[in-house]
Amino acid sequence: MVHRILIVTAVAAEADSVSAGLGPGDPGRLPLPGGCTLRRHRDRVDVLVGGVGPAAVAAATGTALTHGALTGDPYGLVVSAGIAGGFQPAAPVGSVVVSSAIVAADLGAETPDGYLPVEDLGFGRSAHAVPESVTAGITAALAPGCVLAPVLTVSTVTGTARRAAELVERHPTAAAEAMEGFGVAEAAVAHGVPVVEIRAVSNAVGPRDRAAWRIGEALGALRHTFELLGSTVFVES
Repeated sequence: MVHRILIVTAVAAEADSVSAGLGPGDPGRLPLPGGCTLRRHRDRVDVLVGGVGPAAVAAATGTALTHGALTGDPYGLVVSAGIAGGFQPAAPVGSVVVSSAIVAADLGAETPDGYLPVEDLGFGRSAHAVPESVTAGITAALAPGCVLAPVLTVSTVTGTARRAAELVERHPTAAAEAMEGFGVAEAAVAHGVPVVEIRAVSNAVGPRDRAAWRIGEALGALRHTFELLGSTVFVES
């Protein structure tokens, strides 16, 4: 469907799952300025470990996109991928969420009258809608095992019931939270490239309970997701 794809994860374990899903064999390696390395699959799908948090991953994504543009090999799609917390009951552990929007959930200001997103302060943006033209093929390939909903980007992972309730009140249709999607989206939009976020759920958003996390299960779901996409959506057209 698209000729070049950049998939960005936060950490190596997520990239390993994505790469494993894309197919057997050792991908090629392409070093980038700043110390990042692209894993190149089938000469058209690149996987990048971009770092934790929106700032680090925005810088890494921007570097990869700039390199592609300057070498005459630009990307047609950017995917922010990894594991995430899921809002219950919309996104149970082990499920996969595809973003209908990528939202910076805490980019704004706290006031005596409540939270104000950055748009209400008169500058910036805190959300990128993902068009159906981007999500339709992905959700069709993953159906019925995925949820199409907004994915929140936070700088501090939710660890209390109170914080979870605040996020649900502000973003009642959100299905997942992670730490990188909005940074990836900002870089992609700056380069005029479509972007989508895909997250496998490892835990419920709410009180921090590491014993209840299912990271291995989520990484397995992430791998299976990219097995499906690698054989359907991410193929030569």
